[in-house]
Amino acid sequence: MFDVAVFGSLFLTLFVIMDPPGITPIFLALTSGRPAKVQRKMAGQAAAVAFSVIAVFGIGGQQILDYLHVSVPALMIAGGLLLLLIALDLLTGKNDEPTQTKDVNVALVPLGMPLLAGPGAIVSVILAVQHARGIGDQVAVWTAIAAMHVVLWVTMRYSLLIIRVIKEGGVVLVTRLSGMMLSAIAVQQIINGVIQVAHTA
Repeated sequence: MFDVAVFGSLFLTLFVIMDPPGITPIFLALTSGRPAKVQRKMAGQAAAVAFSVIAVFGIGGQQILDYLHVSVPALMIAGGLLLLLIALDLLTGKNDEPTQTKDVNVALVPLGMPLLAGPGAIVSVILAVQHARGIGDQVAVWTAIAAMHVVLWVTMRYSLLIIRVIKEGGVVLVTRLSGMMLSAIAVQQIINGVIQVAHTA
């Protein structure tokens, strides 16, 4: 049978880690200046990419990491460095990439991964799948994963309404604030990875 407790536990864990409300200003900053249709498409792409990455690691995550000889702390540090590069671009206002290439990159990196499907979410899903007992628990785990990504898509999709209110000046302000927030998240992720490396050394 469907285990509501397993569903609720994983959904809340992913909600805290993936943080749909917190992703809103970062999504607005990364997609500002594009047509509404493109922004809506990117919201769907980011959610789809995040779900795909999470699903792949949910099915064979531990085997993938073991095969590549990659530890979870290394994954955290690499993700943190990637986010830090994006944060610096937001803070300095660098915007030199061609629009078409940039559209694809923003949906895949950093929105899809590692911002949404980051090390924390990946590890949580790997553990949840490993601890699931029976078909009911597995269904609950995968339903929680799917529901979380629907929430993420809805949050990003309708965050575009904010742009109409804050106008161009507000978007610039949100971009700078998002860069600062994202840099803090990146540094914290790197610190967490280094601490885990130190503990296992």
